[in-house]
Amino acid sequence: MRSGISLRADFDGDGLRRLARRTKDAAQARRLLALASIYDGGSRSDAARLGNVTLQIVRDWVMRFNERGPQGLINGKAPGPQSRLNDQQRAALAQAIERGPTPYLDGVVRWRLCDLAQWLWEEFRVSASEQTLSREVRAMGYRKLAVRPKHHAQDPQAIEDFKKASPPQWQRLPLERPGKRIEIWFQDEARIGQKNKITRRWARRGTRPSAPHDQRTRSAYIFGAICPKLGKAAALVMPWCDTYAMTQHLAEIARHVDADAHAILIMDQAGWHMSNNLVVPGNITILPLPPKSPELNPVENLWHFMRDNWLSNRVFKSYDDIVDHCCDAWRRLESQPWRVMSIGRREWANGF
Repeated sequence: MRSGISLRADFDGDGLRRLARRTKDAAQARRLLALASIYDGGSRSDAARLGNVTLQIVRDWVMRFNERGPQGLINGKAPGPQSRLNDQQRAALAQAIERGPTPYLDGVVRWRLCDLAQWLWEEFRVSASEQTLSREVRAMGYRKLAVRPKHHAQDPQAIEDFKKASPPQWQRLPLERPGKRIEIWFQDEARIGQKNKITRRWARRGTRPSAPHDQRTRSAYIFGAICPKLGKAAALVMPWCDTYAMTQHLAEIARHVDADAHAILIMDQAGWHMSNNLVVPGNITILPLPPKSPELNPVENLWHFMRDNWLSNRVFKSYDDIVDHCCDAWRRLESQPWRVMSIGRREWANGF
């Protein structure tokens, strides 16, 4: 018969009993008391009876205790099955997700889990279910998110130049207008009509939820502007999108600018924004955005928020009904200045 494995010498029976009294883990306390009996000269059989286990399990406790001390007697989490992907394959998968599919090669314009599973099989001969692949890509930090539109012909360098060059210009403006501080405003328009948008909604898995959708074409335009730093907002609901409507909106914005301030109004280069017939109030200076750069304007994000929460999934009875709902949605937004600050904040324009 082979001799038992000796316990480590830096503990004793009294010390293990004190640890057993302090621990909140019942399994660890039972194992500590069993090993304490061995320290006191008891046999391994006595320890097995005290712990209500077999001699082999007592031997396992001794080995774990000798290796890691009292912490070795705490139940650990089972390692589970080995991952189907190694680090190299995860890195390649991340690159494929970032790069996106090539339509004429992959046959799709956006990755679905089934497409990524097929890609893994073709590249590495690794078979993974959609559920497994979903856990992997989520663990890598990826989520299915709404896409922000980006013009195919935009100039990225022009966007970066605008972010860098505009704030110094705003800082110099008070020198030209002594005693005036600067308010940064953003402006845009949104068409709201009977042929309305349908948004995502919560529903039971396996079902296909529905939402009302109208095919009529009556519509109105929300002319909206926000000052994210101060949480202010100004808007008009107009039947047309033209120079006259824009002039009225500029007058509305001017009424919201503080008396001791001058507004820098940032907006895109639509025809009615740049018209020579546009009447610009004296307390507003228009700063046009670079062409084809809607992501620089946070009002675009406000339209998404308002549609998702207040204006989509509706059937409007008439033009007046459209106007009423648009006005109600904007008043809700005005009553939540923190929402304007949160959605409209831009790091490159926040300090001015």
